[in-house]
Amino acid sequence: MENGTFFHPSVMKLSFGDITSMRYFYCVIVLFGYILSLVFNGMVIVIIAVNRSLHKPMYSFICALCFNGIYGSSSFLPGLFINLLQKTQTTSYTFCLVQVFWVHTYGSNEMTILAAMAYDRYVCICNPLRYHSIITLSTVFKLIGVAFLQPIIVFGIQFILTIRLPLCSSEILKIYCDNWSVVRLSCIDTTVNSFYGIFVSTTMLGVIPLFIFYTYVQIFRVCLRSSKEVKDKAFQTCSPHFISIANFITDALFELLLYRFVPANLPYGLRVMMSVQILVVPPVLNPLIYGVKMKKIRTKIKGIFQRTTEK
Repeated sequence: MENGTFFHPSVMKLSFGDITSMRYFYCVIVLFGYILSLVFNGMVIVIIAVNRSLHKPMYSFICALCFNGIYGSSSFLPGLFINLLQKTQTTSYTFCLVQVFWVHTYGSNEMTILAAMAYDRYVCICNPLRYHSIITLSTVFKLIGVAFLQPIIVFGIQFILTIRLPLCSSEILKIYCDNWSVVRLSCIDTTVNSFYGIFVSTTMLGVIPLFIFYTYVQIFRVCLRSSKEVKDKAFQTCSPHFISIANFITDALFELLLYRFVPANLPYGLRVMMSVQILVVPPVLNPLIYGVKMKKIRTKIKGIFQRTTEK
């Protein structure tokens, strides 16, 4: 690090600031949040898996979304819990890179799964007579496969561009590792990384949301000239999906834009909250949304609790 020497550090320092002054309080919150994420998402997945009446395309996509929620919260919360217990908040360079890949594929997975769900709702409402011939079981598996594989390929290229960079510092200015936090530590030219990063960000927060917006415009047009029964059914099936999209895109914009350009005089704790909510809020909120809004899932959950209380 001295005299401009490039290196790959064995240990990366994380910027926890004053958070450690209340480390045990935050440990309890982190542990509780992770347990909630595992329980809520796991419950929805199990309920859908064991009930044959729920073995339908829409519920398969919900399963994929909940699985990704577990994947995303696991990329961040266990590591945060361990770091809060340590006297110095550090992570190995290897795990830092693993977390970079983990965090970004989670975020990309979320967008592509939501896009697949939007297409499913579009076909169901705009082409109801052809729905079962278009959205077959094979099609569902292909869409879910693409939803998980596409982010791995797209971000995999960005990840390769990142790991090739020699670094001249080892301090991450966040409480977890993400791609930009590592790239900014390099002392060589990162123009290629920046341009490809813009391409990935534009695709995930530009092209895919535009596709989702298009499907909802078409759904809205169909609903305008449909009966009240059709409108109610469309609202029941689309409102959870719309809430998930709005929540995730808002969180992603906080992370991508506001955190990078936030005024330096903003309290550090608030800046931390802005940067981590994309990894904390959707994994907990999504299963709650679908558990409450989707009548069949809600009924199954009520049945489980009723049987538990009767014992």
